[in-house]
Amino acid sequence: MDFNLFMNDVVDAARKDIKEAGYEELHTPESVDEVMKRQGSTLVMVNSTCGCAGGVARPAAANAIHYDKRPEHLVTVFAGQDREATEKAREYFEGYPPSSPSFALLKDGKIVTMLERHEIEGYSAVDVIGKLQHVFDEHCEEI
Repeated sequence: MDFNLFMNDVVDAARKDIKEAGYEELHTPESVDEVMKRQGSTLVMVNSTCGCAGGVARPAAANAIHYDKRPEHLVTVFAGQDREATEKAREYFEGYPPSSPSFALLKDGKIVTMLERHEIEGYSAVDVIGKLQHVFDEHCEEI
């Protein structure tokens, strides 16, 4: 089996999972800047191909948003794939080191809080859903 073909399949599946959950993919630095100009709350899911992204973060991203309170905007960048877009998004995560997978909650383009890899890895998807919904309770409005 060709490793590059295998990885393309993994990446395609990861992209499909998060898009089907309702997240808008950001592929360029310009698209990141445009999204960050939006008023209101934005959840940025930093996607990746690591096991904790596939087994925990993406299912949590898909299920946490089925809640009374949630961010107004759902977007994703793909670490290691859309590198420039991911780097641009991380510029908005002031005070937080690069982490993937991760979730950043912003309001009006300013970082409010972040759920970093160490808060995802080793936890179940249900645990991470609970952490995200706690963040939504504190910082988001009913939608």
